[in-house]
Amino acid sequence: MASDRPTLPPVRLRADAELARDALAAPLLTRAVRLARWAGPDTRVGAGGELVDEQLPAAAEVLGLSGDEDGEAYASEAWRVAVDTGLVEVEDPADAEEAEEAEDGAGGADGEAEEETGSARPGENLALLTGGSPQDVLAIWLDGLETVFADATAPYVDDLEALVGEDGSIDFEALDWDPEGEADFLEGVLGNLYLLTVSEGGAGEGPVPLPALAASMVVPDDMGEPTDDVLEQVSDAMMRLDEQFRILEPIGLVEYEPVDEALMVEEGAERPDSDAPFDEEDVSRYGLVRLTPLGLYGVRARMLEAGLVAPAVGDLAGKGAEALLDGIAHYPQEAARAETTGWLAGREAVAAARELLDAARGTDPGAPLRRLHAQQALSLAGPEAEPAVREVLDDRELGGLARVWLAERGAADIPVPPETLIYWLVIDTIAAHLDAEGDPEELQDLIEGLTAGHSGFFEAAWRVDHPSTADVLEAMGRLHRDKPTAKEARKAAFRARSRG
Repeated sequence: MASDRPTLPPVRLRADAELARDALAAPLLTRAVRLARWAGPDTRVGAGGELVDEQLPAAAEVLGLSGDEDGEAYASEAWRVAVDTGLVEVEDPADAEEAEEAEDGAGGADGEAEEETGSARPGENLALLTGGSPQDVLAIWLDGLETVFADATAPYVDDLEALVGEDGSIDFEALDWDPEGEADFLEGVLGNLYLLTVSEGGAGEGPVPLPALAASMVVPDDMGEPTDDVLEQVSDAMMRLDEQFRILEPIGLVEYEPVDEALMVEEGAERPDSDAPFDEEDVSRYGLVRLTPLGLYGVRARMLEAGLVAPAVGDLAGKGAEALLDGIAHYPQEAARAETTGWLAGREAVAAARELLDAARGTDPGAPLRRLHAQQALSLAGPEAEPAVREVLDDRELGGLARVWLAERGAADIPVPPETLIYWLVIDTIAAHLDAEGDPEELQDLIEGLTAGHSGFFEAAWRVDHPSTADVLEAMGRLHRDKPTAKEARKAAFRARSRG
């Protein structure tokens, strides 16, 4: 595969306005907004901008979580998101102390110094959530996702006091925690989930069983029956992901049905096998996860930031025809059609057809596939494009596809093509399909169909002055199911190379 081909299939994203509405409705961002509006001069924060313990009950009450045993933890989490996204601005405790000393005069107040605390107030970004653009809202949401992602990859500490040294510092080495490894693991999981969602024949909008997702990260591709050790690793990965998806769900990244807690205590409960047939009820007990439309946007944004090629349908709408034809060259058929339809929508038919035909010219290795996609794009342009198509009837590279386009529409006065043009078009068409790397059986059918009606095809084909002639004839020798015909194709390929 060429290095410039997309590493991921194109994704269909919702409009920014819809995604922004989803972001504003995410439970965690909603809580962060409520706390940002509550923040004021009397809100005390610690050195890291966190709410001091004494403020947590009030924050939980603002969120309506006073009766929840985890209410203060939820409030603390929402506050971190509010600070990290700029919905809240905090004043550093040291700055606050300096201001108080200036107010009280040199020497400060009498008595023992209290623990340094700062204050907080609503941040500038809070106004953007109601008065900004959808892109503003999504940028804030992405910052919140970054915070939640960090929380999801943080180590679970059952006994924090045991890790605190005499000097008050935390012994991170005792955690046996690899921050980079944890982040890479979760990024990989989200990448696999994204790929399953956007690939044709993948999960689509349906949920993915947690065992299958965990196995995709643990089980080697070339492994047959997983060993007990590998199954144990899958089980451990599932438990790890169960906790991480519970953390990621409130920001709106995923919809998650957690692992049934009864499985944790069931004696002799079997490990989930990703290859075993489960009924829907069994699968759901082991956890089900799906990326939301907002989650697709978020994971793609992280991929782009990491330098990956992650195209989206609509990316090419404002670009030229050459960018369109090169861009959709290896898109799945449905995505290519959607991208092309969007590209044509903003253009006048004749001008668009001329631009497509001009971009389809060339003798470079990618030209045959460009011409194939140009022909498919023209099929969506409508009959209004006919004047532009007729202009290239005498063009050596485009005359064949022009005649095909006109014939498909039942047009009159189509000039009879010269025999050399027919053979050139056959070579060009097969070269395009070889580059597209589609279904081998479909390619075999195409090859046999194109050659069946031409007696003496190979005697004429090896003489065709096309850059791909020898390669196409070699491929026909490999793929043609009739052995004598395949042998004839190989001889023709040899003659073509000898002629060159």
